[in-house]
Amino acid sequence: MIWFGPAGNSDSFYEQGYKHSWEIPRWLRDMGLNAYEYQCGKGVLLKEETAARIGMECRENGIRASIHAPYYINLSSSEEKKRERSVGYILETLRIANAMGAGRIIMHPGYVKGLSRDTALEIAKDTLMNALAEARAEKLDHITICPEVLGKHSQLGNVLEVVELCGIDERLVPCVDFGHVHALTMGGLKSKKEYPDILRYVGQKLGRERMKSVHIHFSRVEIGKEGERKHWTLADTQYGPEFLPLAEAILELGIEPVIISESRGMMAEDALALKKMYESVADEYASE
Repeated sequence: MIWFGPAGNSDSFYEQGYKHSWEIPRWLRDMGLNAYEYQCGKGVLLKEETAARIGMECRENGIRASIHAPYYINLSSSEEKKRERSVGYILETLRIANAMGAGRIIMHPGYVKGLSRDTALEIAKDTLMNALAEARAEKLDHITICPEVLGKHSQLGNVLEVVELCGIDERLVPCVDFGHVHALTMGGLKSKKEYPDILRYVGQKLGRERMKSVHIHFSRVEIGKEGERKHWTLADTQYGPEFLPLAEAILELGIEPVIISESRGMMAEDALALKKMYESVADEYASE
């Protein structure tokens, strides 16, 4: 099964009169979607009882839930206190994910300011190992942590770095954001070949099971001199990357990812468009 859903709530959800995130699982099901990534990017502000209600609605409506951890996590900070706080933010997200019944949290690895990339990566590995140990101590290690591929040169988290970070523990699964890859490579996702190559690399380094269950973010991204500048919608075709080559790669490799749309303001609508594109490609493959 392939899972399609939005990162957060589309503008149209609120325009239709809805006010609460616990109302969105049924709304997504009625659209034909089956995944939802709750956003805690600005902090874990959700009460446990609300998280539990969202989780109940997700289960009743066949929606697979995940949670995005705070954006300000920095596993690679040169300051010990900031690293300790980052571990705390991961634990907070895991606790609320547990209350929701979400099987995954997605997190940004950090930054490389004032450090070599190799040094930043080693610090991040050590910090993440501490977070995993604390998660195990709190019996939260059944929830998968997904370090995300990021889109700016100042950030720690290109494909190679995220895969190496995930290599420290078999419970870690990469979140490959293809919009971020496109931005980080200054528009490098231009041919059909790059998409399966990235996914195969995950499989070569981490094993087929983690390639098969990889978490994917997708949106069109505007690129600036530092990499990612802004997310746009599928209709904004002046920006890349394209989804059809990714759909073909998923079918070619026989994997079953979670695919989350991060389109600006239209994440649910574009998640449905991605699903329809995938199904169209799948039908073509089936008829060959």
